[in-house]
Amino acid sequence: MRVIGDVRFEVGKPWNEMLKRIGRTRFRNAHPHATHNMRGVLRWKLGLAEEEPSALLHEAQTAPAPTQHKLWTHSEPIDEAKVRLTWIGHSTFLIQHHGVNILTDPIFGDCQPLPVGRYRRVRAPGIRFEDLPPIHHVLISHSHYDHLDAPTIRALGNRCQYWVPEGLSHWLHKRRISSIHEFVWWQSGRLTKDITIHCVPAQHASARTPFDRDKTHWCGWVLQSPERSVYFAGDTGYSPIFKEIGERFGGFDLAMIPIGAYKPRWLMHPMHTNPEEAVKVHQDVASKLSVACHFGTFRLADEPITEPPALLAQELASRGIEENRFLTLSPGNFVDA
Repeated sequence: MRVIGDVRFEVGKPWNEMLKRIGRTRFRNAHPHATHNMRGVLRWKLGLAEEEPSALLHEAQTAPAPTQHKLWTHSEPIDEAKVRLTWIGHSTFLIQHHGVNILTDPIFGDCQPLPVGRYRRVRAPGIRFEDLPPIHHVLISHSHYDHLDAPTIRALGNRCQYWVPEGLSHWLHKRRISSIHEFVWWQSGRLTKDITIHCVPAQHASARTPFDRDKTHWCGWVLQSPERSVYFAGDTGYSPIFKEIGERFGGFDLAMIPIGAYKPRWLMHPMHTNPEEAVKVHQDVASKLSVACHFGTFRLADEPITEPPALLAQELASRGIEENRFLTLSPGNFVDA
């Protein structure tokens, strides 16, 4: 028996378990990846790294017009056997299925602790917060400011159930949120009697301060009903884990996949898929229909805000995939799948 502080543990127990017990756990990805650390962020912010050229094949090319779909309204009838997916902006979606209203990574303000700098929202939410239908469930992928927004969580309050990855319930408890379900990777549960929920891996990291890096986990979410299977990838870089997710669940009727915040590539590669990798995710998870996210809302990285959908269109064409299999919507527009 050894003692660290006031914690006793048996020799031979895994170090991760011991560290968890004394509150110093750092979560890791399932597959090794390049380092993404504060030194790299400072190097980028101070302009000490070589600037990367545009990845567009033709510099004059602009983003294609988003696929035109209906604008969400309360009065539009919903086929309960289908999933209605409305893009609000960034990684915030309204998912409606079997009479249940679900928000993913809800953020209706800015994605930073202080209202200064270049990270402020550049496109308004597609649905105003006050116009939302009653929200029953909220899915959180991780703790970064552009995915976990304290003002939005306070506004939602305890009127809904929160589904979060391991370690994140403490943050919500501090804000007097009590209706929390904290899951580890591959854990499953019941969202409702008709809908099963699964917490699945992502390739990312977490932090809200310089002192809590990777102290909480990150994840994607899968929803399954008798009629439909839906995958929300959260925020992620590319890794072999997507093939495993696709194989475990037998593919998806609908997937939400990030395509933006990928430059400079030497820094962002472990954390964010670019459009080329997003198409690989679409194929790996065997998605029948994918919808792009994590672009066009905040200025998070160096690529022009119109570049991700343009590169996505190029990649789909180069792989012979029909453009209606991987959509870019305008905020507030919806698809039924």
